[in-house]
Amino acid sequence: MNKEAEAEYFSKDFEWESLKHEIENNPSYVYHLLPFNQQPQPHEEEEEEEEEEEEESGDSKAWQMFHIRHSSGKFFKERRYLLKEFPELVSCGDFSKVLEVGCGSGSSVVPILRGNKSIIVYACDCSTETLEKAKLIVDATDIVSVQNRFKPFYCDFAFTEFPKWFLCDSCPLIPPPKQQECFSSDDSYCFKEGGCCVGGVDFVTLIFTLSAVPLKRMPIAILECFSVLKPGGMLLFRDYGLYDMTMLRFEADKRVGFREYMRSDGTRSYFFCLDTVRNLFVGAGFIELELEYCCVKSVNRRKEKSMRRVWVHGKFQKPTSRTQDFSC
Repeated sequence: MNKEAEAEYFSKDFEWESLKHEIENNPSYVYHLLPFNQQPQPHEEEEEEEEEEEEESGDSKAWQMFHIRHSSGKFFKERRYLLKEFPELVSCGDFSKVLEVGCGSGSSVVPILRGNKSIIVYACDCSTETLEKAKLIVDATDIVSVQNRFKPFYCDFAFTEFPKWFLCDSCPLIPPPKQQECFSSDDSYCFKEGGCCVGGVDFVTLIFTLSAVPLKRMPIAILECFSVLKPGGMLLFRDYGLYDMTMLRFEADKRVGFREYMRSDGTRSYFFCLDTVRNLFVGAGFIELELEYCCVKSVNRRKEKSMRRVWVHGKFQKPTSRTQDFSC
């Protein structure tokens, strides 16, 4: 790895339990701890399908507008710590395949491509605008063979399935020999020498993506990730943790669920505890390898304020044995 890609990785600046005790004993934060009781709606069963369609449209549109407002790409900084947190992305075999879900403007894609000279990154997002921006940013780097190793495509994985060219229903989980792939202008793939799909991926990365999905849609979204992983493949997870500074900034009227909030621009954010993450991924059929809080104290020198950030770090593996795969 070159020096440009290197970064320090800290995860234990303070103890999460101490922060939990402080927050739960502070009266000004009590509304964050209360159960969320949604008012019952008349004809709820008949309107459920219509509400889900409106929710899908609203969430996707909110994130599309978000990316348009931040189209310069400067809003996101390259996540150079990522390879320290997930060294598997560097040490994996040649031509390993990664699916980066919710790639944004490429803040995770770029360090992965730079840190591993043969890895192939498939990257999806619910915003065509941000996919175009990500492609421009990636193409502008000096990364080796980057144009052949970066495959962006549109997909809103919370509401739609991943394309069948990842792993078609009729194929085994091993790609056919001598399979070659090509990326077409309409965001679809074609295959030479008889291949029909890429044969699954070795890694799925969910980096600050799942928290933007409605809580009730998370199990389905995670099953989609499970479905495109090869046996033994890994899902790498990092997202907002319970009692993160940004959670405590939300006012009571921004709550749309328990530990679930909506910003004024319509984008949502969920804050995870370890048990919730464990239940979601193990429930989908994954094996838990690592799961912990990352507690980092950052300092805003201009405002002379110390901020306590909490994220959840996790590594999960798809079982290698079909008999272990109880989600299918």
